[in-house]
Amino acid sequence: MQSTLNMCLPRSQLQSQSSSLSPSVQVLLSVQMHEVCCPPNIRVLEMSMDDCWFRDIGPTFVVRKREVNSDNPEHMVAGIDWNFNSWGGVDDGCYTDWNLDLLVAKKILGNERLPRFPHPMVLEGGSIHVDGEGTCLTTEECLLNKNRNPNMTKEQIEDELKAYLGVKKVIWLPRGLYGDDDTNGHIDNLCCFAKPGVILLSWIDDETDPQYERSMEAFTFLSNETDACGRKLEIIKLHDGEAKLRLPGARLAASYANFYIANGAIITPQFGDQKRDNEAVSVLSQAFPDYEIVRIEGAREIALGGGNIHCITQQHPAV
Repeated sequence: MQSTLNMCLPRSQLQSQSSSLSPSVQVLLSVQMHEVCCPPNIRVLEMSMDDCWFRDIGPTFVVRKREVNSDNPEHMVAGIDWNFNSWGGVDDGCYTDWNLDLLVAKKILGNERLPRFPHPMVLEGGSIHVDGEGTCLTTEECLLNKNRNPNMTKEQIEDELKAYLGVKKVIWLPRGLYGDDDTNGHIDNLCCFAKPGVILLSWIDDETDPQYERSMEAFTFLSNETDACGRKLEIIKLHDGEAKLRLPGARLAASYANFYIANGAIITPQFGDQKRDNEAVSVLSQAFPDYEIVRIEGAREIALGGGNIHCITQQHPAV
């Protein structure tokens, strides 16, 4: 998953677009500091890391509402510091030394002066999606993989998700996106919540494409599920179009579902297929009518490293 490819153009687009929407923090290596030219509402932190996938190595922020009085509830923000093993450990992971990545969440929470809840369970932020009303999405392909938590049962993992994320129901999809071998099928490349009760699902029309079986499997599974509030799930198809290739015969795990929700905007990857890019923007516009849809061109460069916009970002809740 580690990448030395040039992601400067899409990264600079992301920086520019996100800074116009909300205050942001950009985390950079010391060797990158000379490149910094940021607007005033972007704070820059110098931090050593083994790779750039902040969704997976950074903290998972959680919010708890404390009733001080009925008219003025107090919201508290904290961060979960999950264990990390480079998406599979020494034998199956993407690199063999991830000691710097293990410290990122702790450093961020210390810098922000937020409570830290360390957890020994191996989990990456891209392997979960929550709706804010008690429902969590994940995949068995990832969280039940023997290279993550081989000594934990499905029930034990689910209990920890409920305890630490505050969710009441975990929906386990069987598999993630076809070709997402680096992460073993992270949920954020396959589907996500548009809002509670509504899911955007990566879709392929071509029945000969190996992703078709997985998309149909997820569609059928979700169609027969309800969320934590008992609502039947509405599923919106987000078409990915033709497969994007790393090299001839080597597929990229590139999906329009891997977008980031910012303050008032959806920041979405664009892969250079004008028809499908425009179609994805149209679907997102309908799913998020009150949000501006912001395109990040050249997102294939990010996908070459093993992820996309959602993978290199992490939201910090405002309270």
